[in-house]
Amino acid sequence: MNRATPIAELDQHINDTVCIRGWVTHFRSSGKIHFLMVRDGTGEVQVVLRPGGDQPPQGEPEVGAFGIESSVEVWGHVHDDVRAPAGVELQATNVCLLGPSVDYPIQPKAHGVDFLLDHRHLWIRSPRQIAILRVRARIVHAIRQFLDDAGFVLADPPILTPAVAEGTTTLFGIDYFGQPAFLSQSGQLYMEALALALGRVYSFGPTFRAEKSKTRRHLMEFWMVEPEIAFCDFTENMVWQERLLAHVVEDVRIHCQEELNQLGRDVSALQRVSIPFPRITYDDAIVRLNQAGITIRWGEDLGAPHEAALAAMFDKPVFVTHFPEAIKAFYMQPDPARPEVVLASDLLAPEGYGEIIGGSERIYDLDLLLKRLKEHSMDAKDYSWYIDLRRYGSVPHSGFGMGLERVVAWICGLEHVRETIPFPRTLNRMWP
Repeated sequence: MNRATPIAELDQHINDTVCIRGWVTHFRSSGKIHFLMVRDGTGEVQVVLRPGGDQPPQGEPEVGAFGIESSVEVWGHVHDDVRAPAGVELQATNVCLLGPSVDYPIQPKAHGVDFLLDHRHLWIRSPRQIAILRVRARIVHAIRQFLDDAGFVLADPPILTPAVAEGTTTLFGIDYFGQPAFLSQSGQLYMEALALALGRVYSFGPTFRAEKSKTRRHLMEFWMVEPEIAFCDFTENMVWQERLLAHVVEDVRIHCQEELNQLGRDVSALQRVSIPFPRITYDDAIVRLNQAGITIRWGEDLGAPHEAALAAMFDKPVFVTHFPEAIKAFYMQPDPARPEVVLASDLLAPEGYGEIIGGSERIYDLDLLLKRLKEHSMDAKDYSWYIDLRRYGSVPHSGFGMGLERVVAWICGLEHVRETIPFPRTLNRMWP
């Protein structure tokens, strides 16, 4: 096939004859003139067919063949037209129907969520879903750009693991040739090993949590970026987090204006995301919540309503720090001045989106790590390789994990994370 011109580049070909290939999103007629809206993944353009003219388009199919999402190849002249949606239009000289589409299931009317999820393979073609996926791709690009430029090395931890990093109640277990294994909840333990080899590292891949939750913030399979940094303390760790997030938000604001407009996103909320971010301790959070009439006792974990209430007290992301040791993971470093709390933080996004980053300084003392494993009823034999990291050249180190889908939901202003990933896996859905 001859190379087609991307629709996004048509404004560079005014008065030229070009070929485009794509899918029909709309079709209408005005007398003897027909208008097709065609998208190709880079943009959308209006194609004008004049079948009754002096030089009607060659190979023109029957008008009724142009069903929604029919695929077409069109040759034509590019004309500058400020009235057209893309600023240009294509006067067709040759039209070829590549793949017909009859009775396309998704129509320009209200559909239920279950119907749309059943047809997710088609739903992703809609302008809104395309905009979300483009923002997601830009966020991934911005994350990688920031970390790569800051000297972090991309390193890939395993997806199949013999031990857990978080809690045993959210594991997807599998049979690994007769041995028990699990889908990764987090690559963090392995990233610690890689940080002691490479200094600054990050992983970016899928993680799995068997959480029996139907909230708008949870998926069973999601993507997470996990930086890990040698010779890094708790305070520096938070600085890396806010710098990364501020960079991502600014990059999306600059490069995804059209997509954010398509989504109806109020970008003024994103314009307020500047560093430094406010910091409050867990103790402060408990006081603030009780003063606001939301009853919570010291030692209880923060749930979605608590996080939303706290975030509403600020106009940009806020760190909550120094959580009780009892509600956090075994590997988190206790505060030397107050051992009952750990040097850990949750970064809460504004507008009710809750935690988007969790991080901590890691325990680097061998005896303390062994003690914490025992307190959490975890068999040291299962973590012998991880314990070795404290035997051979241990150093203070820190890291964090940022859930991609929650960041996409917040930046796009979405109600539910199911729209943030091409094919969501939820508690009751693993199809298509």
